[in-house]
Amino acid sequence: MLNPIDTEAVIRRGGAIGGFPGEIHEGVAWWLGACLVITQKADRIAVAHDGHPSITEFAKRFCLGAINAQHYACNVRFLGLQTEELLLATLGSFDGVPGAWLSASETEGALVVRITLYNRQGLVLDDTNGLAEIRRLIAEDRVPIPVNARAKGTTEPWRSQLTKREDLS
Repeated sequence: MLNPIDTEAVIRRGGAIGGFPGEIHEGVAWWLGACLVITQKADRIAVAHDGHPSITEFAKRFCLGAINAQHYACNVRFLGLQTEELLLATLGSFDGVPGAWLSASETEGALVVRITLYNRQGLVLDDTNGLAEIRRLIAEDRVPIPVNARAKGTTEPWRSQLTKREDLS
């Protein structure tokens, strides 16, 4: 592992959370994207973020990890800047697709990054439905990589059908 993290401290409470830089880095997003795909056995996921300037690179890395997860050839539906509520509504409309919400906030002068992971039912991952396995994979440096070029997935921008009509102009 090129840039290790304290997995017990960072991979918790539904995904990953930590101060940036220091506790968490952009590579963690790549690891989480790849691990979400394999733990949920997903050929499609949805990803959105809160638009914070620092979170865009995390979102990009998350998508790259997801499309490079073993043999799944995952299609990432990238919603971009959206609310978490819209992401959850979109997950419901996709009928059983896992997802991720990335956000950042300033707390006492420090940037805190949060990556929340959702399973196929739209529930936040916990230690019973995938998070413990993701923590173990990262701690043991067993983050999945593609088996070959044909196994690589795709990322496509997604304009949710659930956005307000006036947003479509």
